[in-house]
Amino acid sequence: MKILIADDEKNMRWILGKNLREENFDIIEASDGEEAFHLFLDEEPDLVILDYRMPKIDGMEVLKRIKTITPKLPVIMITAHGSTDAAVEAMKLGAADYISKPFDINDLKLSIFKALNIDKLNKEIDYLKETAKQIFNGKIIGNSKKIQDVFDLVNKVANTNASVLIIGESGTGKEGIAASIHNKSSRSSKPFITVNCGAIPETLIESELFGYEKGAFTGANARKAGRFDRAQGGTLFLDEIGELSLPLQVKILRVLQEKEFERVGGSEVIKSDVRIIAATNRDLEQMVEKGDFREDLLYRLKVIPVYLPPLRERKEDIPQLVDYFLDKYSKEVNRTKLTMEKETLDLLRNYDFPGNIRELENLVERLVILSPDPVIEPSLLPKEILKEVFSGKKEDFILPEEGINLEKVEESFVRQALMIAKGNQTNAAKLLGLSRHALIYRIEKFNLK
Repeated sequence: MKILIADDEKNMRWILGKNLREENFDIIEASDGEEAFHLFLDEEPDLVILDYRMPKIDGMEVLKRIKTITPKLPVIMITAHGSTDAAVEAMKLGAADYISKPFDINDLKLSIFKALNIDKLNKEIDYLKETAKQIFNGKIIGNSKKIQDVFDLVNKVANTNASVLIIGESGTGKEGIAASIHNKSSRSSKPFITVNCGAIPETLIESELFGYEKGAFTGANARKAGRFDRAQGGTLFLDEIGELSLPLQVKILRVLQEKEFERVGGSEVIKSDVRIIAATNRDLEQMVEKGDFREDLLYRLKVIPVYLPPLRERKEDIPQLVDYFLDKYSKEVNRTKLTMEKETLDLLRNYDFPGNIRELENLVERLVILSPDPVIEPSLLPKEILKEVFSGKKEDFILPEEGINLEKVEESFVRQALMIAKGNQTNAAKLLGLSRHALIYRIEKFNLK
């Protein structure tokens, strides 16, 4: 780990540097506040030791600037001019500790280790919070056979180091499955780092993945760790891996084969202890045939293939997913949990959801915000969904395992059509593919006037 020592006394810097190097810390030294701030920007230290009184910029001002840029970076203030007021001000600004000279070097070491441990704990908490925000991280929702088969496979492969390739359409929850594998593995206490290979420009993706050394290219003013560095001991999730260029595919293959990589512009070989999980919505076998994807990389990634079915193939899970999202977004907007009218839910079960779970989630969020009542009625559904369901072009309505009462189903659809059309019989008849007279017959039959 890297510590920046800023003190205008050369002897103090020497003493601190010697003692901390013995603890295997990398030490950077600054003789004034201005130099300290620039070294903080360039070197990205893990902890800073600041003298209170320094030329050019005093320690308190450097502390303010550091905390503006990196609020959680641990900073220890030391001074020969100790006062209660200065100590209180430093702690208010976010200093981890405030030590007066002369001091016992072991007390300073104790303060450093304590600050670094707290920083590590805070990073783990931030990671867990971020993980909790992602839908399905560690939680697979659904009771259908297809999703339970995925769940069983996740349990089998989680505690191995085998590479996994998750195959599925956009919006099916591939990142959630990857996170679930990580959370159930022995690496769960280490980072889960994600990279959307299709969202990062080709000119930047290599340095984003592997990091770079100072001076590697214009603007590289300091060494920067890449995603592989940050994922050490944990899992790296490469989403949309089919978007990677062939040269980058070679570099990923090397990491999988040799368990090592080099930063851009560097020659140091860095050992990699990272499990790779990849995902794609593309046909990688077809890309191999066209020469757009390396066959050897595909085999390395596809040690364990996981096929994630689209929502249209697991419609029996829609009620459970809807309930989950209703609970989530009702809490977000501070409403008592909303429910969905049976007719509304039936309409959703007969819609194909081309955007899969992501589309369903966005829809439920919108309905929770817009519904004036605690029960969501069919009339609130978007017109494109209603048109598709009632278009007459679909013949694949879902028959529940327990069977149906056909007359009750017919009555339900007539009632829904009238609700959606706000009582206009001509429009309701169009939704059902009936003549107006045929609709009137059914209105009278089911006493829906």
